[in-house]
Parts: sequence; structure tokens; C-alpha cells
Amino acid sequence: MADQGKDRWQEEMPARAKRPSLGGFLLTVVVVAFLFSGLAGANLSVDRLFDGVLNLGHFTMQAVPPDTSRVPHVLGAIVETFEIALVGTAFGVMISLPVALLASTNTSPHPVVRTVTRGVVSMLRTVPELIWALVFVIAVGLGPLAGILTIIIDTIGFCARFFSERIEEIRKGPSQALESTGATQFGIIAGSVVPAGFPSFVGTSLFAVEKAIRSAVILGLVGAGGIGVELNTAMSMRMFDEALMIIILILIVVITVEQISTRIRKKII
Repeated sequence: MADQGKDRWQEEMPARAKRPSLGGFLLTVVVVAFLFSGLAGANLSVDRLFDGVLNLGHFTMQAVPPDTSRVPHVLGAIVETFEIALVGTAFGVMISLPVALLASTNTSPHPVVRTVTRGVVSMLRTVPELIWALVFVIAVGLGPLAGILTIIIDTIGFCARFFSERIEEIRKGPSQALESTGATQFGIIAGSVVPAGFPSFVGTSLFAVEKAIRSAVILGLVGAGGIGVELNTAMSMRMFDEALMIIILILIVVITVEQISTRIRKKII
């Protein structure tokens, strides 16, 4: 009995930390070195932080109360931002589904196709959206079109990955049943894969819309249209009261879209 109690006590004890390997130790040293190097490069000091608090106070004093005289004009830019996000996400989601089918193990026609498609999706997801915006601004010029193209690329990188993961998680039973009846690959995908993954696809698409609206605001800072252009102009001209009004409107739009998206997901998923 004593031996059994001792064994049970040893099983309940948490595992002791193991001595790290040489590779793990070197990686830890490198990470810590970068951490201290980053802190040193930030030039942190008490005086600088204190000046920052004072400058923030000056900004608040100049921004409050917000200037509402240009609300009608700014609302037009808000609507443009929403349109950029919605159009870009819609086209991005439509392209993401076939891309995800090509990237999934159970629906891709060939391993080479799957590998290449996954590589493309990873590349689209890895390159920051601001870089895509700068590329499209150079390609098609300033304005909403550059923002829409950027959102499309960003949505494909976001949705195709999660669509693919959901497709690979789908049970094989319904697909095998359709295959046994002589259904084509398209019929199997349309009759089994897409219906099974549809709730997850909708949920991911709604997250993509929320993400796209926040992205569209930032894209305007580089000339890709939307409210970001107005915000950049107001901050550059030090019209902080107008900038605060724009920030408040952006906050209202983002929160509203998130609430609507949450309700839709609860009803569908």
C-alpha cells in the first residue's frame, strides 16, 4: 500500500524541467540578445516617456471637442472605405474557395498542384498588406481600385488557408458514399465537401470582412482610397479635432460591423 501511495504521489507531481538541448540554448541566447538590442535601440528614458505623456496631453487638449463641421464629407469617405472592404472581401472569398480546394489534401488533383498552391497562399499571407497597397498604387494609381485589389489579395491569403484546413477536417464518409455511386469529383465537392464546410466558410468570411474594414482604413494612408486619406490629411495638417472626429467615426463603424458579424455567426454556426 505504501508503495502504491508513493507511485500515485509521483504520478501526480508535475514533470521536472529538462535540461535544454544545445540548439534550444543557443536559440534562447539569440532571442534574449535581440530583446536587449531592441530595448537599447528604442532609446528608452524617463525624460522621453515624460515628454511623451505631455505631448499626448497637448494632443488631447487640441483634439477635444472633436470638429463635426465636416462630418457629411467624412461620411462619404467612410462609405467608400466600407465599399472597398466589402467588394475586396467578396471577390477574395469567391477566389479563396477554389484555391483552398486545390490546396487541400483530399480535394487537390495532384500533390504538385497542392504544394504550389499552398506556397502561393503562404506568400500572399506573408507579404504585409501595406506592401501590396504600395504595389497596386504604382500599378493602377491612387484611389479605391488599389485598395480593392489589396483586400482581394489579403483575403485570399487569409481565407484560403482556413478554408483548406476545414476541408481537410471533413469526414470522408459522405464523400466516399457519393464516390461509390459514380459521382464525379465536381459532384463530390458540390454535394459533400462544400455543404459540410459551409458554416465554417461563412464564419471565416465574416472575420475577413472585419479584418478588411480595419485594413481599408490603414490602406488609405498610402493613397489606396477611403477614410485613411482624410485621417492622414488631418494629422499632417495638425487638425487634431478633425482627426479625433474621424477616429470616432471609424470606431463606430468597426464596432457595428463586428456586432453584426457576431450575430450572424451565432445564427449560422
